[in-house]
Amino acid sequence: MDSITNYEDLANAIILEAVDNYRMVVKCLRLNPSNRELIAEREEIEDFFRSPWFSSLTNVNGKKLIIVLNMEVKCR
Repeated sequence: MDSITNYEDLANAIILEAVDNYRMVVKCLRLNPSNRELIAEREEIEDFFRSPWFSSLTNVNGKKLIIVLNMEVKCR
């Protein structure tokens, strides 16, 4: 493997982990909407999705990703 592929694999793994964590937090917030720890965690992940670091890892629009993930969780 070349270093570019390794970088892309790592970037994808970071993003997928954040997406999985976000889904879990949003689902838990549906059951306990006033949980401050969950609210803080959701905000932290949303900040990551809007961050320059996220933009350097992917071409995905972080703001749109947040919208899509929230819609996805609402439909389940």
